[in-house]
Amino acid sequence: MSSVKNTFTIKDLENLSGIKAHTIRIWEKRYNVLEPMRTDTNIRFYDLQALQKLLNITLLHDYGYKISKISKLPSEKIPELVQEIISNKSAKSHAISSFKMAMMNFDQKLFLDTYNSLLSEKSFREVFFEVFIPLMEEIGFLWQAETISPAHEHFISYLIKLKLLVNTEKIQSENPTKEDKLFVLYLPMDEVHELGLMYLNYEILSSGYKSIYLGQSVPTDSLKDLKKYFNNIVYICYSTVEPIKNNINPYIKEIKEKILVEDSQLWVIGRNVQYIDKTILNSTIRKFDTISDLVMEL
Repeated sequence: MSSVKNTFTIKDLENLSGIKAHTIRIWEKRYNVLEPMRTDTNIRFYDLQALQKLLNITLLHDYGYKISKISKLPSEKIPELVQEIISNKSAKSHAISSFKMAMMNFDQKLFLDTYNSLLSEKSFREVFFEVFIPLMEEIGFLWQAETISPAHEHFISYLIKLKLLVNTEKIQSENPTKEDKLFVLYLPMDEVHELGLMYLNYEILSSGYKSIYLGQSVPTDSLKDLKKYFNNIVYICYSTVEPIKNNINPYIKEIKEKILVEDSQLWVIGRNVQYIDKTILNSTIRKFDTISDLVMEL
């Protein structure tokens, strides 16, 4: 049995395309741009071909094409037109759509083709900020909405992780040029969402600093030993789901008491920073709302 999800509800199409289900129904009825299949109980469902067509129609519509004009195009003309009009303005949304299709089909070749096409015109940093970050945000929503499975998320995350590793390896052999700080990057216990932290490691190395990357699910006590060997440590903690909302402030206080010394700092980033009590922030404990904000401090 194939593990690929090949049928979708109209709600799935809404989540994946950004087009409201009500609008999709109007497009179907008035312009016949999609032909839903029906279950025995007359419930709409769609296949991968319909999803791909809708994603292409969405790009054309965003680019200024009226749905009435799109509906008159032969089916084979739509992807051709998409390829013709791709520009800097539309390349981002097209690439995100292609990566989503690669994820839905578990299609590594489509991922690589899309990535290599982007890299022929953009730097890795631009690809990550303009495409991968919005893609990961969408994937998080799609997972919460149960449009995709954990397998889809792991598949696409692994491929992005490989690109991060390759690009990080290119600069790891260079000697650090800045010695006023040492960065220690880690995820707290039970936290496994690593892509953002991996990218920060890439940026830190690119900026000329030395970093120590500890990775996933690091116990607080494991940070203690680093104080024996290094000064001026900046600990970067990336918190997406752990510690949970009610535990994030006690966790930061624990780090402050057990780990931080005069010349060290804690920088916290990730979705959970919204729950940090501002009264515990000071010159040694800082929070960052976005990767861009933190990178600007390097």
